[in-house]
Amino acid sequence: MKSKVSETAIIYPNVSLGNNVIIEDFCIIGLPFNRIKEEKTVIGDGAIIRSGTYIYAGNKIGKNFRTGNKVNIRELNNIGDNVSIGTLSVIEHNITIHNGVRIHTQAFIPEYTIIEKNCWIGPNVVFTNAKYPKHPKVKENLKGAYIQKNVKIGANTTLLPGVVIGKHSLIGAGSVVIKNVASGLIVAGSPAKQIRKVDY
Repeated sequence: MKSKVSETAIIYPNVSLGNNVIIEDFCIIGLPFNRIKEEKTVIGDGAIIRSGTYIYAGNKIGKNFRTGNKVNIRELNNIGDNVSIGTLSVIEHNITIHNGVRIHTQAFIPEYTIIEKNCWIGPNVVFTNAKYPKHPKVKENLKGAYIQKNVKIGANTTLLPGVVIGKHSLIGAGSVVIKNVASGLIVAGSPAKQIRKVDY
């Protein structure tokens, strides 16, 4: 099936759309950013990109991608199949998001974050990557979180730079995660502390 692109959307020449892609009103796809201008932007089959979404140049996005309204996706990300990103969420650059990830409304995912397959990120979750935000060399020392497979992160959680969340773990809503979480644990609180192990 041929893709359906709104007349109000802007699609740059560097964009490759798969089959059966729907792009709604006022989206901009393949938007150049600083030196990132000619890099190809690929969007796989069956994507639905809802109104007001901006996707910058150099993104590689798999099949059955979904966005809510007004999602902002910066340049040079790798996004797998069956990924959903909720309304008003911001995805910065140089991020890897594996298959089956669900990111809910108004999440913030900064550069150099890795999210493995089948993770669930609740609304208003904030990842951070700058340990010393005003340091002159802050850009040289950014470190994103590493979220292993099948992790669930509850609403309004904040993750500090570089934390590793082990596979199958559950982070309770409103937590502040300041250190690594081992696989298969439930943690919650500020700072987040172990509650118990996950029941498989």
